Amino acid sequence: MSKRRRRAQKTFEKVPVVDAGARGKSVAKTAAGEVIFLTDAVPGDVVDITTFKKRKSFYEGKVVHFHERSSRRTTPVCKHYAECGGCKWQEMAYQDQLYFKQKEVIENLTRIGHLDLPSIDPILGSDQQYYYRNKMEFSFSASRWLTLEEIQSDQQIEDKKALGFHIPGMWDKILHLDECHLHPAIGERIRLSVHAFAKANEISYYAPREKSGTLRTLMLRISSTGDVMVVIQFFEDHQAHRTELLEHLKNEFPEIKSLQYIINEKANDTIYDQEVICYYGNDFIMEQMENLQFKISAKSFYQTNSQQAYELYKVTRDFAGLDGSQTVYDLYTGTGTIAQFVAGQAKKVIGIESVPQAIEDAKANALYNKVDNAEFFVGDMKDVFTSDFIDEHGKPDVVITDPPRDGMHKDVVAQLIQLAAPRIVYVSCNSATQARDLSLLDDIYKVVKVRPVDMFPQTHHVENVVLLELKK
Repeated sequence: MSKRRRRAQKTFEKVPVVDAGARGKSVAKTAAGEVIFLTDAVPGDVVDITTFKKRKSFYEGKVVHFHERSSRRTTPVCKHYAECGGCKWQEMAYQDQLYFKQKEVIENLTRIGHLDLPSIDPILGSDQQYYYRNKMEFSFSASRWLTLEEIQSDQQIEDKKALGFHIPGMWDKILHLDECHLHPAIGERIRLSVHAFAKANEISYYAPREKSGTLRTLMLRISSTGDVMVVIQFFEDHQAHRTELLEHLKNEFPEIKSLQYIINEKANDTIYDQEVICYYGNDFIMEQMENLQFKISAKSFYQTNSQQAYELYKVTRDFAGLDGSQTVYDLYTGTGTIAQFVAGQAKKVIGIESVPQAIEDAKANALYNKVDNAEFFVGDMKDVFTSDFIDEHGKPDVVITDPPRDGMHKDVVAQLIQLAAPRIVYVSCNSATQARDLSLLDDIYKVVKVRPVDMFPQTHHVENVVLLELKK
């Protein structure tokens, strides 16, 4: 064992777990002030810890013994919780999840952003704490991940096929799922039926190291209207097996409105550069929000929690304070859902997005919804959102910005400062980068409202909406 490895391995006894940290990890702190990040503990636990990694100011470790179990604990509902890693907070009661999510938002805005905050509205929790995802992606594997108990047993394991999720951090290891509590029941039935049919008919599963096998990925999209889309990605194109499986799904599940497939022989399984072939039904399903309907294709972006997306957009629209007279810019508009959602209360909406397919979807949906006061433009935000663009399309009264996790480019922030729109509504899926951006805007804007929204129960992820107004 290397000296570096020995230094990282230390044992700490009876350490209290005091907080929930970034990326779903819990924080333990020794009496001497040493900080240890854990993945298998809940604030309030008292534990013995063995560390496996040493950083400059903290350790990473695992629990080897519990002395006390936290009152915040609850029993995970999923049998795969320990191995899967998809719902890391299942062991924590939902009200406590909300508490720590709001706490993280406040700490990021104050510690990173150094912002003076108003009284913050309570985090908006989700009525659905399970079965809320409208999109799920599963991978096939010819050789599934084996649990430690299976490896240590004398049992001969004949069936190694898997349909499930990647083990965290392992690109070629798939955990087979007998159950999943993230998507609606129809999705569960379809996934289990695909697996059973493929096994019974000896359809091969993908082996990533050997680059062989037929079945590669399964995507399920289930809209709030009840429409179901199934997209199966094949590596090797065995027409007979492909047709058998697709016909099985077509006949067994009348709920399927869109049945599509992809033949993908490249190294990675991303579909955005692949042709999606419609086998049955339409090449889209429909989502609905108030009086708006959105066509969702296999490659479309749409918030993966339909019910909470509606709540998030209502908060955004409320913060925008529209009365029908304002020009609104919607930066990072995606498929234009927020733009169209607020358009009924605006004079004009301008949406900007870097992904061409998303802008095509936005224009098509606006046409379908008869939203004639919204225009959409494609290009890198820092290159499109310029003074010349603003001169051409008019100065906004309100800017809504919903950037990716990395936040806004510094040139976009600089343009917002130069623009000095009366009001900015900043929607973020990463309050740390949001805080960084808000600190840059702090010279001319004040934070007026803050409302966290929980889009992903059982996980550490949290959305946050901030209203900024020009300082007087």
